[in-house]
Amino acid sequence: MSVTNAPKELFKPLQLPLRILTGPGPSNCSQRVLDALKQQVLGHLHPEILQLMDDIKAGLRYAFQTVNRLTLAVSASAHVAMEAAIGNVLERDEKLLVVKAGLWGERAADMAQRIGIHVDFFHVEPGVAFKLEDFEEAVKRHRPAAVFVAHSESSTCLVQPVEGLGEICHKYDALLIVDTVASLGAEPFFADAWGVDVVYTGSQKVLGAPPGITPMSFSPLAEKKIRSRKTPVHSFNWDMTWLGRYWNCFEAENGPRPYHHTISATLVYGLREALALLAEEGLEASWARHHAVKAKFHEALAKRGYGFYVEQPRHRLATVSSILLPAGVDAPSLIAFAKDRYNVEISGGLGPTAGKVVRIGLMGVNATPGHVDLVLRALEEGVKHVKDRTISSA
Repeated sequence: MSVTNAPKELFKPLQLPLRILTGPGPSNCSQRVLDALKQQVLGHLHPEILQLMDDIKAGLRYAFQTVNRLTLAVSASAHVAMEAAIGNVLERDEKLLVVKAGLWGERAADMAQRIGIHVDFFHVEPGVAFKLEDFEEAVKRHRPAAVFVAHSESSTCLVQPVEGLGEICHKYDALLIVDTVASLGAEPFFADAWGVDVVYTGSQKVLGAPPGITPMSFSPLAEKKIRSRKTPVHSFNWDMTWLGRYWNCFEAENGPRPYHHTISATLVYGLREALALLAEEGLEASWARHHAVKAKFHEALAKRGYGFYVEQPRHRLATVSSILLPAGVDAPSLIAFAKDRYNVEISGGLGPTAGKVVRIGLMGVNATPGHVDLVLRALEEGVKHVKDRTISSA
């Protein structure tokens, strides 16, 4: 039996563009994070890695504004964190109420149904924030064990106010699960003060770390629910009773840290440095910077006659903007022009906004006035280019 030939593709040198990532995510990493990623790989139970994991826990408690002991990062994307959030605090046949305001509510419902959880919906008009009284009426009517809400619904680019939701959920014996993937670090968020029971975010958005290591935090109420389960968590990989021990969230309660999986040392380095940068800037300063950049960008867009999918300015995300496509301009052509001419990434719509908008993200190290000017030039020239091409081909 002979060995097949090695693939020719692998003999080519690795070549990657230095692209400016101003879509809905990932965002560019800072040079400090990139430098951290180049460090020597260490073992998943080496004392240096365990110390960095402890550093990350402290940084995440700061970022989420919580004292939750069960605060850690899962070795996967934010999609898995969504599944882990739902699958740890809910068991088969329990009820989840999903706020359906865009793609992420739909995705949460899909995940919940796959593991046997009953899903009810609180339907919300995409791009419009719901009112507390309507939310309470839905919780009161459905009586779920937990409620899923996207703080940052990046498919529409809406930021949903969260304050008051936890109090309502707890009034009816429900837990509150909140997705902050596209908002944490840019929008004010107070997990403990707002009564949030489970929260997760994306490492690759405002924090500016690589994807693949996703921060999460569980309140004491959520932890109590996990520990009182009648059945094991459906996935060993995302079982917080195991992961919490590996991350030493329970300290000496369950003995020494067990082997759970081989965590990526380099992703640990990157997330640790990203959180260090957030701590050095300060949460309030980061919130202010992102909101100032959004204000400059949106003011410039409005002066140029562009419209926004989210009509209410106060409900527009500080990180990702959904801009209505001008008549006669298609998103794929505009996206291609920005990438080819300016090496800038912008994105089309997603879910309810597909074919209607382009989404531009200014977050993390890209939340600067200079990046505003750059994407405005790419957008303006791109729109003109697509319109001119359409006219010439007519």
